[in-house]
Amino acid sequence: MARAWLISDLTEDDRIAAEGALLMLLDDPSPLVRQAMAEVFARSADAPAAIVQALSADQPAIALPVLEHSPLLIDADLVDIVATGSDEMQCAIARRINLPASVAAAIAEVGSAAAALELIENPYAGLAPFSWDRIVERHGHLAAIRESMLQLEDLPSATRLALVAKLSDTLAQFVVARNWLGSDRADRIAGEARERSTVNIAARAFGDDMQNLIMHLRATGQLTAGLILRALLSGNLDLFGAALAELSGLPYGRVSALLNDRGGNGLQALLRRAGLPESTYAAFRVALEASHEVGYVDSGDGAARLHRRMVERVLTHCETDHSAAEPLLILLRRFATESAREDARMFCEELAAEDAIAVLPYDDDLIAA
Repeated sequence: MARAWLISDLTEDDRIAAEGALLMLLDDPSPLVRQAMAEVFARSADAPAAIVQALSADQPAIALPVLEHSPLLIDADLVDIVATGSDEMQCAIARRINLPASVAAAIAEVGSAAAALELIENPYAGLAPFSWDRIVERHGHLAAIRESMLQLEDLPSATRLALVAKLSDTLAQFVVARNWLGSDRADRIAGEARERSTVNIAARAFGDDMQNLIMHLRATGQLTAGLILRALLSGNLDLFGAALAELSGLPYGRVSALLNDRGGNGLQALLRRAGLPESTYAAFRVALEASHEVGYVDSGDGAARLHRRMVERVLTHCETDHSAAEPLLILLRRFATESAREDARMFCEELAAEDAIAVLPYDDDLIAA
């Protein structure tokens, strides 16, 4: 009867009678009857709207195909079902093609972790930035959620950083619970890992994405003098300038002009307006001078790791400057150790790559080709 409704050439009277009979069958004691109707009507835009609405609120085995495919369900219907339905129903809605942002926001706000995962993996779902953030806030501690989100190339940088923060916090809590590290040391290591990840993520952020990342860092209290100095010592002038523009309230173009002032007065005034500690001014000045000599690094791995020569130059200056604060020296020494270890790692990888090339079999035919 459901197929006849869709494909048969019924008169208007016959169509009315068929719809009445189908409505009566909604009360049939056997769920197989309603399931049969759901399978036929699930994808059709010509199905009886009242019947589709009733099927969408039925038990999951009947409602799922309708919730996942029916074009007759409006956004308000879907949002209501997300709020009141089971995990299976939420997952079915999350798999819908061309899922609107309002429904996706409802799933992000109240949906289960399974529904959030379906939403992340749905290439047709439209998610607003705040929906991404809400998923991270509610489910970011789950490995499956983190892994699925981090694989997305167009994930906002601020959201990616929030995921990294969730991961580092989870790992810190794990090692403390196992008594492998003390809480203070675990927190310090986690904080350093977040800073490295921040510079790494920022090296691939541009325009509005970079601005949103900076605003997120400031709102979460992560836009510190240490992070800004790390950005500069990594050669990432985009992150360095954007951070100072955010803290000082000056336009980015004006900040860039002050940073290119080789006299140094512009930089000191900018750092003071940004509210950075006076004890760090000399370190920033020497680092900026070194960056001008080394050259600008625009993106990629070069702007994501500390430059050893720059770090050592700043550290040497601060060690001979009796006004340098001890916390700054401790930070710079950590930077020096990190950059030295990173250079050693890269050197070993290059040697291993050369050895791998050296042991390749010599093939005259391959060379000739």
